[in-house]
Amino acid sequence: MAGLAAAEALLPAAHEAPAEAARRVTLIEPSDRFGGVVLTDRREGWLIERSADSFLAARPEAVALIERLGLARELIGVDPRVRRALVLHKGRTQPVPAGFRLLAPGRLRSILTTPLLSPLGRLRLIRERFVRPRSVNAEDESLEHFAVRRLGREAFEGLVQPLAAGIWTADPARLSMAAACPEFFAMELSAGSLWAGERMRARTATGETQAAGARYGQFLTLASGMETMPRRLADHLAARGVQFIKDSVTELSQLPYQRWRVSLSGMTGNEATGAPAVVEADAVIVAVPSTTAAALLRRCDPTLAGELAAIEYAGSAIVSLGFSRDDVAHPLDAAGLVVPRREGRRMLAASFSSQKFPGRAPVGSVLIRTFVGGALDPETAAVEDAQLVPLVLAELRDVLGVSGSPQIVQINRWLGALPQYTIGHCDRVATIRQLVAGRRGLALAGAAYEGVGIPQVIASGQAAAASVRQP
Repeated sequence: MAGLAAAEALLPAAHEAPAEAARRVTLIEPSDRFGGVVLTDRREGWLIERSADSFLAARPEAVALIERLGLARELIGVDPRVRRALVLHKGRTQPVPAGFRLLAPGRLRSILTTPLLSPLGRLRLIRERFVRPRSVNAEDESLEHFAVRRLGREAFEGLVQPLAAGIWTADPARLSMAAACPEFFAMELSAGSLWAGERMRARTATGETQAAGARYGQFLTLASGMETMPRRLADHLAARGVQFIKDSVTELSQLPYQRWRVSLSGMTGNEATGAPAVVEADAVIVAVPSTTAAALLRRCDPTLAGELAAIEYAGSAIVSLGFSRDDVAHPLDAAGLVVPRREGRRMLAASFSSQKFPGRAPVGSVLIRTFVGGALDPETAAVEDAQLVPLVLAELRDVLGVSGSPQIVQINRWLGALPQYTIGHCDRVATIRQLVAGRRGLALAGAAYEGVGIPQVIASGQAAAASVRQP
């Protein structure tokens, strides 16, 4: 998505000078599909997302792109009847307290009555408003340290940890607050507490943004599936004259006069199409995982490559299972379920896809996407299919009352695909940006740097394009 977004941002506009309007854009992609991990499968009445099934509309980049592509009519939101999340607590599903937003406490009454916390845990969470904020000059801290310091250990283990795992699948003891949760990190300093900061935010919000489940109302998807966006964008780019080369890049090197040489692998079959072995360019945008970028730049800039290689990755697996609605005892009256680590389960979360969005399962059936693995349990994501499906089925039977056999099974593994924003990530990205700035005509884009959501990834591609267009 980052590379496609960058290519679109580089397309010459009608008002540009003739020299700018003559810009040529080439996109190199080794696979037959566009959009990276944004992939959708459709078969026999099922619509299954291989990775992200939606995006958060609080940022404008994805919605704006969809509108430019003429797909606005396809936008759909989470069904209002299920705009909440459940948490597994002592083997039973319980709703997240109304208004609780990842780290920010919401409504006092919901905190006082939630069964997810003991009386002492509730009092400790309420006392957050009296916890002194950190120093303005304090160093980065982990999500776990921040949450325990402000909200207490019980609220962290029962609420924050499972909600965060459903987003980043990271180790909360190493996940950087400054990189992963900058809004809450800044809220402590600006408002003095998360309670106060959330009240200030609510006062500026209107309508649905103040309602229970408001965050889930901000999630949007496309009726025909998320892959429609990159596919339509690729068609748009081709129609506008972007050249597509199906190949893998093996190395990047800088030539005299600050031009770039892009060496290609020469994939089988390219000879027949006359695809080149080398592409020369005035500028290159590297929209690949940082580890891949490190390999491409190792000879050209070992220092930059070392910083890129230091960004860690984790993996996960998504097990999508379809059932007859009659075979699921749970009402599935939420967008999904997150599972605290202390529950001793292997699954991190389960998304009730067919409850969230229409058209995801045949009539009379339900689709549940279960997530396993992550930084703290990499072994489970790598378990063979023959063992992984029974493992997930057993947990769904215990937690959701699933019976019978699944009507459809799909496993998608993303091993080593999830960038981990560990403590110090912001400093590392600043160093990377500084090193890249010393290489004229070079830019980086993707999820490894400043956001893993689809809007952030699109923004990274657009920012990369803007940087290489500078004189």
